[in-house]
Amino acid sequence: MRGTVFAAGGQMRPLLIVFCLVAMTSCTASPAGPAPGLNERFTLGPGMTATVAETDLRLQFREVTGDSRCPADAVCIQGGDAEVHVRASGSGATADYDLHTGDASRAAAMHGPFRIQLIELTPYPFSATPIAKSAYRATFEVTRP
Repeated sequence: MRGTVFAAGGQMRPLLIVFCLVAMTSCTASPAGPAPGLNERFTLGPGMTATVAETDLRLQFREVTGDSRCPADAVCIQGGDAEVHVRASGSGATADYDLHTGDASRAAAMHGPFRIQLIELTPYPFSATPIAKSAYRATFEVTRP
């Protein structure tokens, strides 16, 4: 009997180690995103954060707080708008900004010496298919004007 217990324990040990490694790697505090340079476009999913290379600027895509864009399979009088909520930190401050797809004058924000611009929001809506909040992807560009 004693030999059976130790033999079973020996076979269980590798499985236990694999289980612990999987558990540790699946518990990340916040999803890390790309590390683009200035003047480079990059895409983030909700909750993801990018650190702009050679700066102290971090940009987090928080969520889409409103999406009234005209569906691709509909005819609309206006193109509509989607509102993308982001958080920028760096240059000694942290601030939240709402960037818009339907108005070029509200598609960018200044954070210290940096200009944060929303380039694109995907997927584009279709009338019969709702978009899950987790499915959004926002493309940004950070410049120093």
